[in-house]
Amino acid sequence: MSLSRRDLLKNAVAAAAAFAVPSALQGCATSGAGDRLGERPPSSDLDRLRAWTGSVRAEGLANHSLPLGRAGTRVGELAIGTPYEAFALEAYIKAGGDPSRTEPLTLSLTRFDCVSLVESCLAVARVADDGASSSWDRFAREMERMRYRHGQRGSYATRLHYFSEWITDGARRALLQDIGPELDGVNDARPLRFMTEHRASYPALAHDGVFREIGEMERSLDTSPRWMIPAARIPEVADRIESGDVLAFATAIPGLDVTHAAFAYRDSSGVLRVLHAPLSGGVVEISALALPDYVAAIKRSTGILVARPLRA
Repeated sequence: MSLSRRDLLKNAVAAAAAFAVPSALQGCATSGAGDRLGERPPSSDLDRLRAWTGSVRAEGLANHSLPLGRAGTRVGELAIGTPYEAFALEAYIKAGGDPSRTEPLTLSLTRFDCVSLVESCLAVARVADDGASSSWDRFAREMERMRYRHGQRGSYATRLHYFSEWITDGARRALLQDIGPELDGVNDARPLRFMTEHRASYPALAHDGVFREIGEMERSLDTSPRWMIPAARIPEVADRIESGDVLAFATAIPGLDVTHAAFAYRDSSGVLRVLHAPLSGGVVEISALALPDYVAAIKRSTGILVARPLRA
């Protein structure tokens, strides 16, 4: 939450007949409104940005004493019913774009995949957080620093394709906290090779240079721990997971870390559910199942990774 992390997500899901995942979550991608900083998006997207940041501020959720995730899930509530769209981040490649050059910043608030929903909700929450004008450029900068390694957009290979790296890279830059260790997670030390082992599924990897870069990236992750809470232990730690925490659903698929990304969502009755953009449902929604049951229903699921968004 890899063709890119979005790519990985979708291809893995399709291959496993599971749910959609981020960046190796290919099916989890964004739509194409406003490809470049400074470019004006469609009015429907800009209207949503202004309305959603206005709601966050009016409801007091931009208060720094509150967790950022609470504002993020409020934006997610406002997005319920928004259509799912896969592979949007790869559209420029299919149109003949060069993945070895700086890629366009693909953005939308009217179409989501699982990863772009998480990123967009947090970006809107951060735009609302600073009290400045709700400009599209401000939103774009927030998306860019979450989506790319070290927050620096470059070629296709600079995108955070494996969602576990999205977590570790964001944690290094204080965008979030990996709370897997405090939830007594176990280290999933399997090597990540899904993208390079499924080269034909990733159009960008037809470029030999990009293929080499992705292989180097995968190998660099061999020493980076992935703190996974096993599925059987989720009920034991559920009361320590907050509404607004980012969830990534770990998988037993060889070479892949996770197959879906979402927000934890505690409803009015205190039941912990999932707020997400699922490939299966077609729109942003809150799961009918409680989190432990949701995880149990995912084919080849092994558990969850959990990260807490920070006001950075």
